[in-house]
Amino acid sequence: MIQPLAYVHPSAKIAENVVIDPFVTIHKNVEIGEGTWIGPNVTIFEGVRIGKNCRIFPGASIGAIPQDLKFEGEETLTLIGDHVTIREYVTINKGTKALGYTKVGNHVLLMAYVHLAHDCVVEDYCILANSVQLAGHVSVGEAAILGGAALVHQFVKIGKHSMISGGSLVRKDVPPYTKAAREPLSYEGVNSIGLRRRGFSNEQINAIQDIYRILFVKGYNTATAIKLIETEIAASRERDEILQFVRESDRGIMKGYITK
Repeated sequence: MIQPLAYVHPSAKIAENVVIDPFVTIHKNVEIGEGTWIGPNVTIFEGVRIGKNCRIFPGASIGAIPQDLKFEGEETLTLIGDHVTIREYVTINKGTKALGYTKVGNHVLLMAYVHLAHDCVVEDYCILANSVQLAGHVSVGEAAILGGAALVHQFVKIGKHSMISGGSLVRKDVPPYTKAAREPLSYEGVNSIGLRRRGFSNEQINAIQDIYRILFVKGYNTATAIKLIETEIAASRERDEILQFVRESDRGIMKGYITK
């Protein structure tokens, strides 16, 4: 199902039931899994690995060299999982020697004009709305949602199951399970609706809310809040994930709740 007006390098590995529309360009050292559709005018550069049952819409550019002056032509990869939807004019740059790859997980939706710079990692079930821009080395945890035109500073970490308001400037790390909005980016509560949709119980959600009241609402500094959370909140997977995220934050976490 390769249209005659498409160019596919002879060394590219194309699985069965892949549809490649006209004016597609696929370079060498590319692998595409079965059931994937590549729409018109898509360019897939060297070193790209695309999984099964993906949909890539017109104008997307996947695996181009990084917009990083330190890049020296090293061999790196762009990894796209299964059941990924990449809408019109998305750009995904390959990794550098710092990480070696840029990665998109399974069941991810990248809406039109999204940009993923070098060495970004977007985990499973994430949604990046129109024109979200990730600078280099950004990590986005499982099932996170970024609203349209959110801009994310390099090396920022966005926690799993979080939700970031459209148009946000994300300069600091966003802990898991939270909602983030305003300028400067601040805690807006727990993403309780999203968590319920993903099977979290009321008890789990209430415990997460108790953690973030201590961390973001009551006015403690981060070190004091961590100690209180450890002593006052029963151990759980969610508690430990939050504490680990905060402790390992290199850029620091976003601001606490702002009343005005």
